[in-house]
Amino acid sequence: MEVRVQLFGFGNVGRAVARVLLEKEHFFREKHGLSFRVVSVSDTSGTVWLPEGIDLREALLVKENFGRLSAWTNDYEVYNFPPLDAVKEIEADVVIDVTNDGNAHVWHLEALKGGKAVVTSNKPPLAFHYSELLGESERRGRPYLFEATVMAGTPIIGILRENLLADSVKRIRAVLNATTTFILTRMEQGIDFEGALKQAQELGIAERDPSGDVMGIDAGYKATILHCVAFKPITFDQISVKGIVGVTVDEVKRALAKGRRIRLVATVEDGNVTVAPEEVMGPLAVSTNENVALIESDLLGKLLIKGAGAGLKETASGVVSDLVKASLRLREG
Repeated sequence: MEVRVQLFGFGNVGRAVARVLLEKEHFFREKHGLSFRVVSVSDTSGTVWLPEGIDLREALLVKENFGRLSAWTNDYEVYNFPPLDAVKEIEADVVIDVTNDGNAHVWHLEALKGGKAVVTSNKPPLAFHYSELLGESERRGRPYLFEATVMAGTPIIGILRENLLADSVKRIRAVLNATTTFILTRMEQGIDFEGALKQAQELGIAERDPSGDVMGIDAGYKATILHCVAFKPITFDQISVKGIVGVTVDEVKRALAKGRRIRLVATVEDGNVTVAPEEVMGPLAVSTNENVALIESDLLGKLLIKGAGAGLKETASGVVSDLVKASLRLREG
């Protein structure tokens, strides 16, 4: 089965997705009977659209050499479609969104209404519009998949949505932001918050504007999504979030002296979500780019999920796995 794909976002994650589609082309055909034809790729400079399929190797070369798809004028026409128009105009089976577009729910809904499946790593659409998006997905009978929004490719969403169907989840406790873990780990070595943040930025672990991480917003989006999946839909506005900005080296050292570590912890219970720095020990005391979640349920008891919570290959794993899943569901009708 051939699947026509629209890819929105051609930054680091979008290019990682493209590389997986190229490198594992035979694997997808052999194992799943699927071949993927990418009919459009969009970045902030424009949309390259070719119904017969875009040469992803060439797309990667153009982006890496010139920094923008709009430089690809020799072989392809570049369109200045807003995403909503691209979704309406271009025929495809699956829309992939790996952008940071805070208003992407508008074109996700349009894609679903147009009979397309949607796969996304973009958190705000789900953190603010989960009920609307999943309702539309159900009405249209089209998959809406978002594994890579929480813990990159570590399949916590799949476990909650598809595997724990007999269980009532009681609580989830999780460390969901690798940047804050890096900063707090450096602070354990005596470096102050500003110095640790600067190191994280120099290594590419923290963004130039790190507020989404250090203020707890990123972890808050993820915790909101976990609540929507494990319990019922809520929005980010309904949760309590406190970041790590006020944490001092003294506090970190005092926790260490007690055999504990301060981490930014999300606690997700039915109707109640908090994100805040806490002293923890045991499995939540991670010290690398790993994320960890402890799910407590009535039948299974405690389930520990641990894996990379960041990284290009890891995020691409979640996105492309969802692409395969969506395609198989479309094939089943």
